[in-house]
Amino acid sequence: MEKNPELALAWQFIENTGTHLFLTGKAGTGKTTFLRRLKAESPKRMVVLAPTGIAAINAGGVTLHSFFQLPFAPHVPDTSFSTDGRAAYRYRFGREKINIIRSMDLLVIDEISMVRADLLDAVDEVLRRYRDRSKPFGGVQLLMIGDLQQLAPVVKDDEWQLLERYYDTPYFFSSRALKETDYCTIELTTVYRQQDTAFLDLLNRVRENRCDSYTLAKLNSRYLPDFHPRHDDGYIRLVTHNHQAQRINENELEQLPGRPFTFRAKVEGKFPEYAYPTDEVLVLKQGAQVMFVKNDSSGSHRYYNGLLGEVTEVSGRGVVVCPHNGGEPVLLQEEVWMNAKYVLDEATKEIKEEVEGTFSQLPVKTAWAITIHKSQGLTFEHAIIDASNSFAHGQTYVALSRCKTLDGLVLDAPLSAKAIISDGQVDKFTAEARQRQPDEHRFRALEQAYFLELLADLFGFASLEQALRRYVRLVDEHLYRLYPKQLELYKEETGRFHERVVLVAQKFTSQYTRLVGAASDYATDARLQERIHQAAVYFGEQLKPLEAVAANEVSSDNKELRKKLQEAMDELNRLLNMKADLLHYVHQSGFHVADYLRRKAVLSISGEDGKDKTGKRERKQRTDAPVEVPSDILHPELYKRLVEWRREEAARLKLPAYTVLQQKAILGISNLLPGDAFALLRIPYLGKKSVEKYGEVLLQLVKEYRQGEA
Repeated sequence: MEKNPELALAWQFIENTGTHLFLTGKAGTGKTTFLRRLKAESPKRMVVLAPTGIAAINAGGVTLHSFFQLPFAPHVPDTSFSTDGRAAYRYRFGREKINIIRSMDLLVIDEISMVRADLLDAVDEVLRRYRDRSKPFGGVQLLMIGDLQQLAPVVKDDEWQLLERYYDTPYFFSSRALKETDYCTIELTTVYRQQDTAFLDLLNRVRENRCDSYTLAKLNSRYLPDFHPRHDDGYIRLVTHNHQAQRINENELEQLPGRPFTFRAKVEGKFPEYAYPTDEVLVLKQGAQVMFVKNDSSGSHRYYNGLLGEVTEVSGRGVVVCPHNGGEPVLLQEEVWMNAKYVLDEATKEIKEEVEGTFSQLPVKTAWAITIHKSQGLTFEHAIIDASNSFAHGQTYVALSRCKTLDGLVLDAPLSAKAIISDGQVDKFTAEARQRQPDEHRFRALEQAYFLELLADLFGFASLEQALRRYVRLVDEHLYRLYPKQLELYKEETGRFHERVVLVAQKFTSQYTRLVGAASDYATDARLQERIHQAAVYFGEQLKPLEAVAANEVSSDNKELRKKLQEAMDELNRLLNMKADLLHYVHQSGFHVADYLRRKAVLSISGEDGKDKTGKRERKQRTDAPVEVPSDILHPELYKRLVEWRREEAARLKLPAYTVLQQKAILGISNLLPGDAFALLRIPYLGKKSVEKYGEVLLQLVKEYRQGEA
């Protein structure tokens, strides 16, 4: 990568900026290799997704639909998903999935050329819901890898009728969310697959819709009508449709003499059929042409995905394949493919892949022919190409570019201009995208902008203030009579927080922005680090009064209101705890981008969201939970005992707490200290039946409290 300036720049972009990146390039320019290294070496917490099952397995990730639990129906902007025209789609993620989404730094989408614009907007909608609603894709960095001159997204006519009023094209670059971003494009130009410059020039002409009569003539020179490859030449046919490939493979296998042997795959756990890398029931004969469908996992590099070979021995004892690249014969052993999902490691708080299912089978498939679609990403020494019936943009280019040399390909039928299908919208976008390729100056500017963005994240308090105001508004609208003193404290804290935190932070923004701009090396500038340290100390202290007020929460017997109050307080505490912890971390360790990102990611995976390990909200009625007493209570200790008794009684009866005794009745008892049943009956919201049922125990609690106070 160090010898390839474009790949090196792409690496720096991902590591040192938060800017979205479209990494593209001709076939064979190292996009897949770049992704493998990124997964292995990058410190960023990433999730790798792809539009199809096969692409996801090859990329070492999962599908977009699976990870985000998206339906296959079109996503119409500004509406809910609907799979049948009636039922609105709703996301239902467990705590672990939400934590993964909140804590990831980078979302990688491989084979982006096959991703539709509406699917990318559906991803944006989910990310905004669980991250930052105000930012495209929730503020997560996006790395899109692919070549638009290769396979296009699939969109049916009826689906496009729904979508065309919202999108210029079905391609990912028409995504409304992506258009809100200032993403960059890096195009890889060094081709590693083909070394023949004349052949490369022909491929570029096809790719860029410059296929003139000269180009067609040169390509059609490889139309050899009487060509019949020898059995051991190792030619594979690339065809446009699945049924063609299947028919050719079945016919060729049937014509071979000898006994067929059947090998059945072992499928365990969850492994969708559409992602099977080879046949579940694999039928082989001696002399069959096969293609390896996996890299050699032994580390011996005996074979790789896409390598052709011939079965030289097949029996009950095993299968031997002689590779066409001249390598030593291989006695096949079962390989295992894994269908994984992303989970969180509870110990390290890192995102890791957890195997949901496995597919075990011999790592080959019969391969006298395969579809052009399934050949994407593969390289062949020799191929017979049937692209005369191409029906999609980029299909002919994909087929031709699988070959290393012009002499290594043979056309099954002459190519006409009609077979070179190009999309003018793609050509237009490609030309514009090249204008967005960043130079060194742009990269440095974006790197600095990312540094400032992270500082703004650390010293930005708008979301926290918004959460505080939402909670106070709920109390003010519904509980102002019940908790007047507590409401007054909430409002006082809201004013103090705005003045001492929000306004001060706004002034500090201009200070650190000026210091960053003036520093020759802002990442290590001592003066800037000192000001950041001082600010972390100041704001950390200023959060303490809010922590005290937030700890003194109120509640209600109204189920719906209680839920709203709890959700508002959960969000307030989540934001408050994260902000306080980050400020403390920077106070102790300084502000360094990589370390700050790692710390923030760990803090994002918090158990402070009011959920238990199953993802269900913990009930506030649990008997061992401490009671937060509102300041309006005249006798807080008695109030606490009464609430604890109510919880225990509700748990014993398996009833909601308010059906045992209403909260306003508890307030009345704790304030009036009734000494007999008559006094109890005078307390509002405490009816005769409740006094008959619980009067003795309530009066005993009051008596014990009075004796303790005497």
